[in-house]
Amino acid sequence: MNDEEDPAEKLPTRQSDLRRAVDKLRKINAALMKRVEHSMDQQASSFSLFQTAINQEAQIRRRTEELNLALTKLAHTNIELSQARDEAERANTFKTRFFTAVGHDLLQPLHAARLTLSELTDAQHEADNKRLAHNISHALVSIEELLTSILDISKLEAGVFVPNIQTVVLEAIFEQVANSLEPVTRRKGLRFRWRPTDLAVRSDPLMLRRIVQNLLANAAHYTEHGSVLLAARPRGNEVVIEVWDTGPGIPQQEQYRIFEEFQRGTASERSGGTGFGLGLAIVRRMVDALGHRLELQSRVGHGSRFSVYAPSASTPKRPLPLTDAVRDETDSLVSRQVIIVDDDLDVLTAMQSLLTRWGADVRPARDLEDVSEILSDPDFSPAIVLADYHLKEGHFGIDIVRSIRNRLAVDIPAILITADRTQDAAEAALRSRCELLLKPVRPGELRALMKHLLG
Repeated sequence: MNDEEDPAEKLPTRQSDLRRAVDKLRKINAALMKRVEHSMDQQASSFSLFQTAINQEAQIRRRTEELNLALTKLAHTNIELSQARDEAERANTFKTRFFTAVGHDLLQPLHAARLTLSELTDAQHEADNKRLAHNISHALVSIEELLTSILDISKLEAGVFVPNIQTVVLEAIFEQVANSLEPVTRRKGLRFRWRPTDLAVRSDPLMLRRIVQNLLANAAHYTEHGSVLLAARPRGNEVVIEVWDTGPGIPQQEQYRIFEEFQRGTASERSGGTGFGLGLAIVRRMVDALGHRLELQSRVGHGSRFSVYAPSASTPKRPLPLTDAVRDETDSLVSRQVIIVDDDLDVLTAMQSLLTRWGADVRPARDLEDVSEILSDPDFSPAIVLADYHLKEGHFGIDIVRSIRNRLAVDIPAILITADRTQDAAEAALRSRCELLLKPVRPGELRALMKHLLG
């Protein structure tokens, strides 16, 4: 009898297999669930990244639009600023041209008035008339100083003053400013001295002269008793130009303020001084423009010392020694033949009358045609020419001087007289070997310069 397997015996095996199958299915299910969960996590992460990317793109778009808007506004602002700068530059240019034109138009009649008044003063013998003439002269000087200061300040603000740095012999500048100051100090009973020097500096000759002139004028104005001294001495690689006075002195708290525009010290207020307080402001600005250094030492009740430091330079040629700052006023210009050129009849008449009173043989001319007629006289041979720099219709006195020299084949001395205070006029005079005098001309300064050239 074949033995058959008992089902009861096979049951445990089936249960074991079933458990194994269940466990296997569980593991498979767990693995599948992990995969499903991982897939869902990845999908969630991808969706989150997608959402983030969309948000960032929107933010970038907004930021880009804001940036473009800001750049557009900045471009418009730059255009407006550029337009405002151009308008400011045009305004400065217009202001400079306006002051230059107005200054020239005002200085021209003032120049004629100064010349005529000088002649009128010389012709007076009564004390009252001399006093009146002196008062008029003082008023004209005040007007001249104010106009010149306004012109200088406007040019400094507009940047028109561009220093022309060169070797400057100090003795030439000292002599010029001394000739201008001596009548003032003599009238006030002050002792004015300047020390001859062979020193030279690297500077702009016109600006340096104006600096020294303003410092001396300031010293003479505030000094009532005593003296004023102008001197120069070497200090290392520099030369220090000093102006001493025995005036009232400047308190410590005012020593910075007096270099500001429209500021005057208590000494000026006590003395009833006039003016707008521009002289020292011009000095400070010009010193800064030249790259020089300005120092002030002062003691109340004793006086002041202003010092300007400039780079030293080798003296190209030693100037002729001078024994005194002021030339002898008794020397005459008698019989000296002079040509004066000016297209303003008032100035021409005043100049001719003044020089004739000095004893000169004067021939006036308005243009080159008049000059040609003068030179056609074989008995007339000019010793010196005085010419206005700017003539009508774009002509220049410097061209007439050149024509006279060529015709006579002689390099005769010449003085250019002008209200043009630009560097171009100064350089043109220098190139043409002409002296330069600025309007309104002081008769004493003109006479001293003429005698110097003719001597």
